[in-house]
Amino acid sequence: MPETKATALLKTQELSVQIGDAHILKGINWQVNTGEHWAILGANGCGKTSLLAAITAYLTPSKGDVFFMGEAYGETDWDEVRHKIGMVSSALARRVPADEPAIETVLSGESAQLGYWTREKQVDARKARRCLSKMGVRSLENRPWGVLSQGERQKVFIARALMADPKLLILDEPCAGLDPVAREHFLQSLQKLTTLKRGPSLVLVTHHIEEIIPEITHVLVLKKGKVLAAGPKAEVLNSQNLSQAFGAELKVRKQPKQDRWTLQLK
Repeated sequence: MPETKATALLKTQELSVQIGDAHILKGINWQVNTGEHWAILGANGCGKTSLLAAITAYLTPSKGDVFFMGEAYGETDWDEVRHKIGMVSSALARRVPADEPAIETVLSGESAQLGYWTREKQVDARKARRCLSKMGVRSLENRPWGVLSQGERQKVFIARALMADPKLLILDEPCAGLDPVAREHFLQSLQKLTTLKRGPSLVLVTHHIEEIIPEITHVLVLKKGKVLAAGPKAEVLNSQNLSQAFGAELKVRKQPKQDRWTLQLK
């Protein structure tokens, strides 16, 4: 991938993670430039979760470097850097109290810490409402977490991430558990998110190429902890790459008149 230091938002250089005898990530070289939106594809166990953990500093690399906006992991206050990286993951949902109103969940995003009442710093509830509005769920501000649908929870979590004005927003399988209609509504919200002025670059982690919205510009495909393919979406989303990634004979098709894709067994 060509070097573009002036616009590099996120960069991994020979990133490797080894746990015991297991090599989880093996020399990952990847770069996300400002204005790009990426999808990460790969079979279970390919290293997607470990890559996310490494770039958000929750997993220490065995070798290699991670850079975010020119700052190197291990050479700066990564807690400060982490505030510029938003994260939406179903793992977070289990940590939200069932009776917590949606607006309090969003307010906790200003400090990138779940639990609004644990913070001493005052935050602007008006901003939280604006973030909810950006995701089309302003009406949910007083709704308890426990009664929100899965799709509503994901939108609230994105609103929470927007509180910190992130430069990069990572979405870890955000459509998991959504029915087809809820999934399409959620994906429409993501499309609107990409149009925001000074909005974040997206990294969408998924198993399903049907979830790759037209606004996704690039794709990273992982296999067994290595980069199988990375680059512009139209160049990477092909039958050969996806067949190798998932270990089966697959046919990739672009939907007529749409920049959406489907995957099927040959």
